[in-house]
Amino acid sequence: MSKDKLQEVFSLREEFMNLINEKVPGAYPEWPVDLTKKENQQAIRESAFRGMEELFEALLHLKNWKDHREATYGMPEINREEFLEEMIDAFNYFLAIIVMAGVDHKEFFDAYIRKHGIICERLNA
Repeated sequence: MSKDKLQEVFSLREEFMNLINEKVPGAYPEWPVDLTKKENQQAIRESAFRGMEELFEALLHLKNWKDHREATYGMPEINREEFLEEMIDAFNYFLAIIVMAGVDHKEFFDAYIRKHGIICERLNA
């Protein structure tokens, strides 16, 4: 039986994390990490900051976001492939945090569905 797509995404991230640890020892701490330890919190913060850097790189591809400006020469071109690549880079850093915290694809999915229900409930209140 083949893996579902979310399980495959988690597997690929762990595969990469193991590979980079072989090439760059200590790039990621051994996971799952103890979230109460300072060095593990520092590693998670570092991954979060790197993810935010990638997110900012993705945002640099968006050229028509200012309310006070109109595109004078038509809609600026967006390189969708580069934008998506940067978004995936950001996602991978955030996914690495989830992996380091010891969350697997099943726990993640259950938490996602639970949170989805909460935010939808807010709209219906």
